Amino acid sequence: MSQIKTPPFADFPFVSNEKITLRQLLHSDLGDLIEISFYDAVQATTLEQAIEMNSKINKDYEEGNSIHWAIVDNLTNKVVGTCGYYRGFDQGQGEIGCVLLPNYRGNGFMTHAIELAIKFGIKTMGLHRIWAATNKQNEKAIKLLERLDFKKIKALDDDNVEFEFRLP
Repeated sequence: MSQIKTPPFADFPFVSNEKITLRQLLHSDLGDLIEISFYDAVQATTLEQAIEMNSKINKDYEEGNSIHWAIVDNLTNKVVGTCGYYRGFDQGQGEIGCVLLPNYRGNGFMTHAIELAIKFGIKTMGLHRIWAATNKQNEKAIKLLERLDFKKIKALDDDNVEFEFRLP
């Protein structure tokens, strides 16, 4: 198994396509993202909590344990969500996670974000396995994962299901 490249990178990774850009989340972005700010499955309810969570996420990145991007709509330059890899690098794998502001759901942003993150994970980091977990009631997330060639591999104890991306 070849060595993977883990964070932190010399420059924070910036990846984009015609619709979106994945870039580092800035302090100035957090006020718009409180409702989708999470850390260890706990949701922020205040700007202070979102700032504290983002500090923990940045520390995780600096320690080589995660990479967390802002999803930016190229047309409006607005941050519409976040995505990234949040664990598993020590085993050559990455758990991908994502969340989108409600007003932007159903417009293809998440499809593009996950596609870019997968490409980065495989080509830049050299991940051998990419997986995701979601609540078994989250039908939209399940359809998205399946559309992107993730396969359900097991039910988890906490009412979640695990999906795995089939590497080429």
